[in-house]
Amino acid sequence: MKSKAPSIISADMVLQGSINSEGEVQLDGSVEGDIRAGSLTIGEEASVDGEVVAETVIVRGKVKGSIRARQVQLAATARIEGDIVHSALSMESGAFFDGHCRHSSDPVADAGKASSGKDPAAAASSSSSSASTPPASSSSSSAPSSPPKASDSSSNPSLDLPKSKSSA
Repeated sequence: MKSKAPSIISADMVLQGSINSEGEVQLDGSVEGDIRAGSLTIGEEASVDGEVVAETVIVRGKVKGSIRARQVQLAATARIEGDIVHSALSMESGAFFDGHCRHSSDPVADAGKASSGKDPAAAASSSSSSASTPPASSSSSSAPSSPPKASDSSSNPSLDLPKSKSSA
């Protein structure tokens, strides 16, 4: 791959359709479609509604869809709603990620397999939705319906549950 200037999609641009590039893409606007690139940087105000496939992906904005890349970096301002298949994943404190992540030795090459004939591992990981069956320890919506036990509040200090019980 030759060293070329990056393709830049500015903040005032909304693109409906897919992007294919062998080089570097810097996205500051919105894309409603899939992106395939050698390297992709998604800016803080940028958003993608579709699948992302690249060698390297840096996310500072929003992605609603799956990401497949050898190297994935999620900045503190990143908001991901979808699955990530990666060789290397780094996430800064403050990044939001709602989905499954799975390690793959070659996630970019696996992208063709997963889109044509579902990979059994990918199908299994995407069949269970974290939104429909959240773990009890991370669900704050279940706390008001039943009073917490004393052992619950001491075993998980990250939950902000009331420590006093009613005198019933």
